[in-house]
Amino acid sequence: MSAFVDGSRKPVHVTVTGAAGQIGYALLFRIASGQLLGPDQPIVLRLLEIEPAMKALEGVAMELDDCAFPLLHDMVLTSKTDEAFEGTSWALLVGSVPRKAGMERGDLLAVNGGIFGPQGKAISAHASSDVRILVVGNPCNTNCYIARMNAPEIPPERWFAMTRLDENRAKIQLAKKAKVPVSVISNMAIWGNHSATQYPDAKNARIAGMGVFDVISDHGWLKKEFVKTVQTRGAKVIEARGLSSAGSAANAAIDSVRSIREATPWGDWHSLAVVSHGEYGVPEWLQFGFPVRSDGTNWEVVPGLEHDDNAKEKIRATTEELIQERDLVKELVPS
Repeated sequence: MSAFVDGSRKPVHVTVTGAAGQIGYALLFRIASGQLLGPDQPIVLRLLEIEPAMKALEGVAMELDDCAFPLLHDMVLTSKTDEAFEGTSWALLVGSVPRKAGMERGDLLAVNGGIFGPQGKAISAHASSDVRILVVGNPCNTNCYIARMNAPEIPPERWFAMTRLDENRAKIQLAKKAKVPVSVISNMAIWGNHSATQYPDAKNARIAGMGVFDVISDHGWLKKEFVKTVQTRGAKVIEARGLSSAGSAANAAIDSVRSIREATPWGDWHSLAVVSHGEYGVPEWLQFGFPVRSDGTNWEVVPGLEHDDNAKEKIRATTEELIQERDLVKELVPS
């Protein structure tokens, strides 16, 4: 008999913002099927949308009903932020305003600050005491920083921004180049910002346990084309399909949550943007992409990795970009 039917497990509330959008649509069915929290964990989906998208959200909810997922205990559809986060244990902040033609990065950050600041306050006021938050909506590092700083009552270690999509993109590029299955690529770290300045770290990655630079002899490709391909992959997807990444972003959100709540395989790590406490010389309180490992309860930034001068320069550049973003949104966070 399933855990849901016998009532032995209490449903966990999961909030998804921007739930009727492309990423939300790709994500919700996987959450409801048990891929996020496991095959025996009933859930309540709390779905937030802006008022003009509520009709579309009703259609999404109809489809979720029509799947008859055994684990989907209930759904709450709302345009009210406070209601969306009531009692939630996992908040996936997907909805954000995309960059439009002629919009400067500072303008984009200011617009999204008007979304993520209030969401941070609502999570602090209404979520479950065990809440953990993954920010997917871009620019995700600084959106997460804004929300986190507006929720000082929540431990900063509960906040994550998504760099797992970049990790997955990097892994498949290495697998194709080495002509090996992607399953043998491990230890792929993405440092810094989820932007074109991010640094995918092939030097510390592994292919079937061996150093990437030992397996792939084309070191020029590793230092230049590989890095650029990962940095610009999102733009290439938009160029090809006319829309931003959706299915792959939803998949990375699932991977991110599982990498937090499940123990990391021995010797490996995954990429998440987490609060900096000065690791690797990164300024404190930035939401920074690091290699992270978890024991299923707590996580840590992997210590002791070495970087050559080229890597140090790239990490410096992405750090500078995040400092600039932080300074652009200083009026959106409590002093």
